[in-house]
Amino acid sequence: MVLFSLVSSHKNVDLNTVATLTTGVGALGPALVNEGPLKGLVTLSTCNRLELYGEALATDGDVDRAVDAMVATISDAADLDESFVRGSFEILRDEDAASHLFTVVTGLESAVVGEREITGQVRRALMNAREEGTASGELIRLFEAAARTARTVGTETALGERGRSIVSVALDLAEEVATTPWTEAHTLVFGTGAYAGATMAALSARGCHNVWVYSASGRAEEFTAKRGGTPVTDAELAQAMTASDVIIGCSGGSTPFSSDTFPEGNHIVVDMALTRDFDPSIADLDGVELITLESVRLAAPEEANESVSAARAIVETATREFRAHRNQQNVDDAIVALRRHTMAVLDTEMDKVRHQYGCGAQADQLEFAMRRMMHSLLHTPMVKARKLAAEGREQEFMDAIEALYDITVPEPAAEDSPEADTTPAGHDVAEQQKAS
Repeated sequence: MVLFSLVSSHKNVDLNTVATLTTGVGALGPALVNEGPLKGLVTLSTCNRLELYGEALATDGDVDRAVDAMVATISDAADLDESFVRGSFEILRDEDAASHLFTVVTGLESAVVGEREITGQVRRALMNAREEGTASGELIRLFEAAARTARTVGTETALGERGRSIVSVALDLAEEVATTPWTEAHTLVFGTGAYAGATMAALSARGCHNVWVYSASGRAEEFTAKRGGTPVTDAELAQAMTASDVIIGCSGGSTPFSSDTFPEGNHIVVDMALTRDFDPSIADLDGVELITLESVRLAAPEEANESVSAARAIVETATREFRAHRNQQNVDDAIVALRRHTMAVLDTEMDKVRHQYGCGAQADQLEFAMRRMMHSLLHTPMVKARKLAAEGREQEFMDAIEALYDITVPEPAAEDSPEADTTPAGHDVAEQQKAS
């Protein structure tokens, strides 16, 4: 089996492209796994990245066919040209895919380096795949290894200890241009998802308690009962926008507010939704200061070099360990398959012996001798197999037993449950759109 990933993020494309691709991700359902070329699929969608982790057979062309199917599905669902979709993704395989996920989950690839929200997003991505039935055994192991890597970085380095996040940097930018302190400011938050929850917590920490919350789906009352703030109805929205010093978009609504419908007056607008809650044209209005995800990315402070270097060293170690474990697992499965094959042949021949000569001490002695001979014959191939696995060449052994004995190594079964991850949930576009 081959693990691979399709990566589209702020590192290789603009955020508008990420947002556009995200509109077609919903079509990547279980059908591609149950009936298509994929053996597993996990989708990681956040405010500045879309990453698709898949598993396919190791035979020639299977990964290419899986990628083609995924690209075609996204293209059809988002009404995009296939060449545009394909060109927007970077394709990584096996060790490179694992290394990339480990780098992402530790915050090293984030717009705000070291932010910890991404860990919760990765955890939820696996949970969602398990609920949809698309999480294969190898993908579960990959994401569990990623969770362990994030915990190691969190406990053994100072990366992210300042608590910086996209939300905190965005509010820092708002504070720089504000004329009203947070304790006196009136703030309106769009959305009720995890991203909005993180925003409410950050506002409270800064002493901002005059907060209105609006949800197009009508969940503001339930949200404010748990998070604080005052719910705003459709009828009250225009008045709340006019009275707000700061307006924060976290919902990712399908129709952004345009400059024609935006209220007059002095407003700081923080648009943290990937698919935009506010049209960029409002930045041209008198009295409006617009802060976007791109603004956050450019303003994000850099982490100390020693923390980043230490985290990258942990990622490299985790990648090597994951590769070695995967190689060993593959070759162990192949050894078990070879042993079962040879022992099945022995059992068949012994059944013939007992049928012809009957059961007795001689037959038992013959069986004992034959089994010892089989173990001796298998010893050298097993030693060689583990040596090949240590060198990353376990596929050679698997190909050999398939060619010689027509043995196909079965896919490892998925675990009953992934390792628990107690990292607090961060924000992601999928939750924003579901909950807002």
